[in-house]
Amino acid sequence: MTDENSALSDYRTSGCLSMNQPSDQTFPRIPGVNSLKVHPVILITIISSLVLLGCSILRHELFQSNAFDLGIFDNGVYLISQGQKPFVAFRGIHIFGDHAAWILYPIALLYKIYPSVYWLLGIQAVALAGGAIPTWLLALKAGLKPDLAGAIAGIYLLYPLVFNVNLFDFHPEVIALPLLLGAVLMARLNQIPGFTVAIVLILGCKAVLALTVMALGFWLLWCENKRKAGIIAITSGLAWFLIATFVIIPHFSGAAPPAIGRYDILGNSVGEIITNLVLKPEIVLQQLFTLPNLEYVVLLIIPVIWGLSPRHFAPLIGAIPTLVLNLLSDSQQQKNLTQQYGLPILPFLLLGVISTLAAGRGWLRSPRKMIVWSLIAFLALAKYGYFWSRYLKHIDTVSATRAAISLVSTQGSVLTADQITSHLTHRSIVMLATLDTELQNLSQFKYILLNRSYPGWGSSPEFVSELIQELKSVPQFELLYQRDGVFLFVQQSRKGLGKSDLNMK
Repeated sequence: MTDENSALSDYRTSGCLSMNQPSDQTFPRIPGVNSLKVHPVILITIISSLVLLGCSILRHELFQSNAFDLGIFDNGVYLISQGQKPFVAFRGIHIFGDHAAWILYPIALLYKIYPSVYWLLGIQAVALAGGAIPTWLLALKAGLKPDLAGAIAGIYLLYPLVFNVNLFDFHPEVIALPLLLGAVLMARLNQIPGFTVAIVLILGCKAVLALTVMALGFWLLWCENKRKAGIIAITSGLAWFLIATFVIIPHFSGAAPPAIGRYDILGNSVGEIITNLVLKPEIVLQQLFTLPNLEYVVLLIIPVIWGLSPRHFAPLIGAIPTLVLNLLSDSQQQKNLTQQYGLPILPFLLLGVISTLAAGRGWLRSPRKMIVWSLIAFLALAKYGYFWSRYLKHIDTVSATRAAISLVSTQGSVLTADQITSHLTHRSIVMLATLDTELQNLSQFKYILLNRSYPGWGSSPEFVSELIQELKSVPQFELLYQRDGVFLFVQQSRKGLGKSDLNMK
């Protein structure tokens, strides 16, 4: 056993109890934490938060944000903050009927201070980067030397999914990422109140996280010998899953959870899917063992494969629900490192790495080599290259689009393109100009803002051209702005500005 693990000679090296903690329930002394000097891990986390926030703001300002999902959550949170019913018109659903994410209600308090989509981007950046802190503390708690624990925090920050998810609009489940790690930390410290608070907040981020919480509970109960924490997680996760799935979501949406459609091969309802998982294993196996699924699993583990050992797979129990859901899904969106669906897997991968290192195992033992491996994985799998490729595809219309948005001077209803929606969601009604837009219903909108060159998701240049010609022929609509393929129309009876106020080209 190596020097840094000499204090862990009482650890078991196999089985579920491989991560039993030393007898005391306190942290080893953390250099810098109890002094005025800011620890490098904390400093790097702060810098990472700012980098992530800067990247997401730049993406948004380049009109690369989407109605699905930044526009959905910004519109819903804004309406909550205004005391209005948070019915997202272009989504056609009450925000609570989507994923029962009640965490959006306290977030709305920030919108009362000042309504801005940047609150969501800031929360996401802080949450994603902030997971490095509990990761670092968990490594220290496991007995790893400070330099090795700091490297584990760096590995977390360099995991490609963390960077990529930050660029994929906003999703409240990002808040659960540091909370899952914090919940494990609280459980290992026997801090049941703190653990309970973390679990409650996790459940409020997305209904399906109840399955992750239950799996976390099973692991804590049988593999970590944390009876109280395990029972709390299992019972609360099960209760919230039943309440959210069978009561809250159907009540607010009038239908089953939206994601059910991704599992058509298994059934058309939650109950039918659960039944078929048990009674029709041949369908499950057929859906699981595919080349896209193999590729997905490889992508998940390759950044940390050097620190995973079959003898220390017990923490991965917590990742099973998310992994199985992603593998069984018909949607390829759930099988990549660019979207949020794999986030609940990451904490348990890191716990597996920490367990392996604490037992003196792992392909790599040098912090420098670990960071180099993680950096190579980041360079290979992170989507930073989007900033000089796909994120610049609208650059020739950015200025005109921004000018047109500035002329939308009231909170009247808007019809616009997908990539513009999240810039105009602080109103009761905003809709997407897609191919199924009914031309005879255009009179319901005060403003219609279109981009003929980049019509957005669900549309086409031909459709937008047809729509523009239709609007020009309707007397009640007036063309207020036109430049670089960007057109802004307003109803004459509702307009607040005239042509003399505009810079027409």
